[in-house]
Amino acid sequence: MLKRICLCVSLCFASLVLNAQTNPKREFRGAWIQAVNGQWRGLSRDAMQAELTRELNILQADGINAILFQCRVEGDALYASQLEPWSRYLTGQQGTPPSPYWDPLEWMVNECHARGMELHAWINPYRAKTKGTTALATTHYAVQHPERCFRYEDLMIFDPGLPENRQFICEVAKDIVSRYDVDGLHIDDYFYPYPVTGVAIPDDAAYAAYGQGRDRSDWRRENVNMFIRELGEAVHSVKPWVKFGVSPFGIYRNQRSWAEGSATNGLQNYDDLYADVLLWVNEGWVDYNIPQIYWEIGNKAADYDTLIRWWSQHAHARPLYIGQDVERTVKFADRQNPAQNQMAAKYALQRSLPNIYGSCQWYARAVADDTGSYGTALRTYYHRTPALQPEMPWLDKKAPGKPRKVTPVWTDDGYILFWTAPRAKKPLDEVHMYAVYVFPKDMKVDLNNTNQLIAITSNTFLKLPYSDGQTQWTYVVTALDRLQNESKGAKKKVKL
Repeated sequence: MLKRICLCVSLCFASLVLNAQTNPKREFRGAWIQAVNGQWRGLSRDAMQAELTRELNILQADGINAILFQCRVEGDALYASQLEPWSRYLTGQQGTPPSPYWDPLEWMVNECHARGMELHAWINPYRAKTKGTTALATTHYAVQHPERCFRYEDLMIFDPGLPENRQFICEVAKDIVSRYDVDGLHIDDYFYPYPVTGVAIPDDAAYAAYGQGRDRSDWRRENVNMFIRELGEAVHSVKPWVKFGVSPFGIYRNQRSWAEGSATNGLQNYDDLYADVLLWVNEGWVDYNIPQIYWEIGNKAADYDTLIRWWSQHAHARPLYIGQDVERTVKFADRQNPAQNQMAAKYALQRSLPNIYGSCQWYARAVADDTGSYGTALRTYYHRTPALQPEMPWLDKKAPGKPRKVTPVWTDDGYILFWTAPRAKKPLDEVHMYAVYVFPKDMKVDLNNTNQLIAITSNTFLKLPYSDGQTQWTYVVTALDRLQNESKGAKKKVKL
């Protein structure tokens, strides 16, 4: 009898652990929507909106809860800016406004929030011109201040060694955060340029002015360090709830360069891009970190298994999310089971290792197109239930009041559960979303039971699945503030 009881307890515990791994209550589930590949070139406004709508609808169904939207590629803007010209990736020619006129960033904010998703404005800070850009608008920063930029191969770069550039980029970020209801400000992996063999970075003038005789590599790293700290402070000075995140290259340092580095052999953030990511995380200068671990399990130079374990162990002072490459994941076979791809093995690592709170998919369209059935797997298994965003108590940890006046009402559209927002004394207390749970009559109300979380919505109503009015259910609605701190639940019993 005792053995049977112990076995039952063990099975129940295993079930809870499995449920926590497959259905965590809080998890960042992001996807990058990029402009730099020119996927919208030549599309009309209506065609671009139709494609984005298609992607967002599918991503929502696949459980994605955050979109990282590239709105500044090369000192330009996919939004209405007084500081930088319209992007050629939107209109075909830099400086030319869209016609018919629209603001893609504003449109994306509204569309994502309507689907219960966060929208993070993704900018590239230092890149002033990419390889394919043949002409810059007269209003472009590099045209107005060519002495503050340098050329590197086919690129033009805002010189990170100049304080004026750091200040200008922070002004761009503050402008975005002040005028748009974004949930995050996101930067990618381009700092000092990716090195080309035999090509030196032409920053002699900046070094002569500001280097003060320091080792040039240390000086470059300090330039980027100052920028990261200043950019985070700039974002939070405008709206303290807006998250500041970074997505660095997947290798911090190799063991051959640093004893505590990863057992890898590839380009390094610290040594080659002058990006001291661990310092930013450990000092709390960023609110989240998404290293791009795009390689397959078993890669000889940069093994996914090795890298995800390394980041889990070393970079946990701030939430760690994993940058996943959809196409490479489904391309390579599982080393233990060659009949399937590596998605299951990668997610098993992501959800079993400590200090990892989600992932971000590169790239959104590959998920929306269900490449290798990746989106199907998210929808039917890994994201089977909704998830709240990971908590960020250093920004805010006070939960809002609970929803008021939860009431079911018959309408022309059916049986609708309505509720009212709680009162708020300051912006950080304001409710931004709601979580809705449902429990059958004999089930204990437990807001940690993720199987019963059925919706995360910006609406103050939910249509109920009425049948014959004979079965009793308990609905619980909680309020979520800007950082998705969750209120106590407001309950309502309903017969459906």
